[in-house]
Amino acid sequence: MDFGLTEEQRMVQDMARNFAEKEIAPYVDQDEENHYYRREILTKMGDLGLLGWSIPEEYGGNGMGWMEGVLALYEISKVHTSWRLAISGNCWGPAMTVNEYGTDEQKQKYIPGWVDGSSVGSFSITEPNTGSDVASMKTFAADKGDHWLLNGTKMWISGGHSCDVGLLYAVTEKGAGAKGISCFIVDYNNTPGITRIPILKKVGMWPAPTSELVFENAMIPKENLLGPLNKGFLICMWQLNNTRMGCATGSAALSAACLAGSVQYAQERTQFGKPIGKYQMIQQQIADMILEDEAAKLMVYHAAWLKDNKLPSQQATSAAKLMGCHAAVNGANMAMKIYGSYGYSTEYPCGRWLRDAKQFETLEGTSNMHNQIIANIELGYSPNR
Repeated sequence: MDFGLTEEQRMVQDMARNFAEKEIAPYVDQDEENHYYRREILTKMGDLGLLGWSIPEEYGGNGMGWMEGVLALYEISKVHTSWRLAISGNCWGPAMTVNEYGTDEQKQKYIPGWVDGSSVGSFSITEPNTGSDVASMKTFAADKGDHWLLNGTKMWISGGHSCDVGLLYAVTEKGAGAKGISCFIVDYNNTPGITRIPILKKVGMWPAPTSELVFENAMIPKENLLGPLNKGFLICMWQLNNTRMGCATGSAALSAACLAGSVQYAQERTQFGKPIGKYQMIQQQIADMILEDEAAKLMVYHAAWLKDNKLPSQQATSAAKLMGCHAAVNGANMAMKIYGSYGYSTEYPCGRWLRDAKQFETLEGTSNMHNQIIANIELGYSPNR
């Protein structure tokens, strides 16, 4: 493995950094305060090809792979981690999954919109009583001959009330557990029987739409079944191994933001006649942050390299996601300490960093689940896909 960046990769990195600084950074405080989702940013990301990683060019993909996608998302997430959801919600989630399991008609109909940003994507797995135990979901799609009739509730769905077209996982054979789940493509704007309720009382990720979705006799066309019937659990696990890269990259980038902010503050803030960065305790804190930050970034690179080379990556992806969680949460906590009383002030980003960091410990698999995935693969109890 050589993580030295090519000229093209550096251009991608610079382009994403410039985009984030110009289009996202000026609105961070305003959007945080108003819990506002700025839809036009997604369109601009699509225009620049920032939603087309690892997607075939015939469907609008940018011709680049996982490493380039990680580099771009890292720069965006350093500025505002809420916007990492755009790539997972459109590209590494729906677009990539439909490209893998969809029919030619499904690919042509849905992928270009997700990639160019004209369509907001999402994927719906979690339910009020179903989190880590995906196979226990209750949302049911009944086969009515010429259509599916969908009933149930999904919870904590990223992009749920802003979504145009997304993936949804539902039971199609009751009592069969993981072997009775299927995946569907849902057109949210043109399907009666769907109620979308914004979840506004969140600790963090305020500008990122999060929703409860209620399905009451929603009719899904027969042709919107994605992949084989009752194979949705396998599709879901395949998809999560991709979308978790968004969590891994976003958390590593948030760690980097905490580190950069802490270093700058330690150089500017003076106590007892010298910058606080001159004191050994502050240096110890920054050194600890560097260790976890660098480990998180390199583990993300490693997982991306495995994916680009078509090698088993499930363990590496979970490891990168878990390490990123540790680096982001510990980095945000340490930044709060280094900033002192000002870290508790909303004039500085420490509070946002800490609020946003905590979601990585739960989203797309709790830290406990990722510990289990990593250990089970290492012990030979599960395959490394």
